[in-house]
Amino acid sequence: MDRLTNFLHQIRTRIAFYPTIISLTGLSLAFLMIYLEQKNISAYLIEVAPALVIDDTDTAKTILSTLIGGLISLTVFSFSMVMVLLNQASSNFSPRVLPGIISDQKHQIVLGLYIATILYNIFILISIEPTESTYQTPGFSVLLGIILVVGCLAAFIYFIHHISQAIQVGNILTAIHSRTKSEIRSIVKDQEKKSLKFPDQEHWKTYKITQTGYFYGILNDDLLELCKKNSLKIVIQLHKGQFILDGTIGFKTEKPLNSELKEKILGTLLFSHEELIGENYIYGFRQISEIGIKAMSPGINDPGTALNTIDYLTSLFLDLMRKADFEYLTDHNGENWTLIRSAKFSEVLFNVMATYRLYCKHDITVMRKLMHMLRTLKDHINNSNQLEIIEAEINELKIDAHNNIENKRDLGNIEADFISWS
Repeated sequence: MDRLTNFLHQIRTRIAFYPTIISLTGLSLAFLMIYLEQKNISAYLIEVAPALVIDDTDTAKTILSTLIGGLISLTVFSFSMVMVLLNQASSNFSPRVLPGIISDQKHQIVLGLYIATILYNIFILISIEPTESTYQTPGFSVLLGIILVVGCLAAFIYFIHHISQAIQVGNILTAIHSRTKSEIRSIVKDQEKKSLKFPDQEHWKTYKITQTGYFYGILNDDLLELCKKNSLKIVIQLHKGQFILDGTIGFKTEKPLNSELKEKILGTLLFSHEELIGENYIYGFRQISEIGIKAMSPGINDPGTALNTIDYLTSLFLDLMRKADFEYLTDHNGENWTLIRSAKFSEVLFNVMATYRLYCKHDITVMRKLMHMLRTLKDHINNSNQLEIIEAEINELKIDAHNNIENKRDLGNIEADFISWS
């Protein structure tokens, strides 16, 4: 990722990006139609297809005014409904699923179409001149405005359907799972093409971060270019999503740096004052876990959703087990210049299991499902270290079950095969 790509990625995820682009398109269309009206396009069309042209000035003004007022009301209603649904999603699932719903491109496109049509009709209304000449009425432009409003009504119907689907927990889980799985598989596929060799870093020089914020990425192309230009190997000590304090050790180098090169390297590390839900697979595990835990709260009491989240987590863990503990920046010759630390399988599994064990330890069904997940992972290990990690989690799960489930029959079935009864 270079600076331009990072900039485009940041503005593309903003809710105002597509509405702005589409609104400018509507504005440009309005000026184009005003220009064509000056060339008497309506006069030409009234000869060819008179039924398509509105040639009465008062009628045109009335229609445009009505369309503008109706569209403004439709826009307000649509996005008032979005706010209600977002509040519901935050209460029932997790506040961290909101950025994904808000930044949905389909919602932005519908909003942009509304605003573009409003702007178009406003400028066409302004362009109507106070004259009795038939050809001075922008009849064809008014017709196009009506067509755009009909398109907005169709978009509104689609919007109602899509927002009702997007707020369903199954669709939210599927979207998070698909995005996270794609990111992990992309990393695994990339690492299969690379050598995992990197020099020992025992006596390397360490450098501290001079700012505070959430670390969310690296300008890969810029950092790789700096490494090659200065024949420098670097280890990035930060994890994506980690909150960094001023003075935290950020990276290590195999040789000392001058102040200028140090600042250039720091400039390739990206920080934000808010937690960005971007290309970080850890957020996928956390969001799915939070939805599952929230479903087990007394106010919601939906163990079925918790069971579904464990299914999705099992699928993601199977992919995560294939991923190496480190990522690399590699040149075209296959040489690794930068080693980037990332969350290990053991850390992610512990965080997920610790959360579920705490909030679900009284529910035998969920505990059995967690045991089933661990046994499934155990059957797909890639090395002995993963086996030790999974067995440790199995033992902890058994301890919590025995301490919190009093029914002996339930305890006797905790390791039985889990058969879904839904």
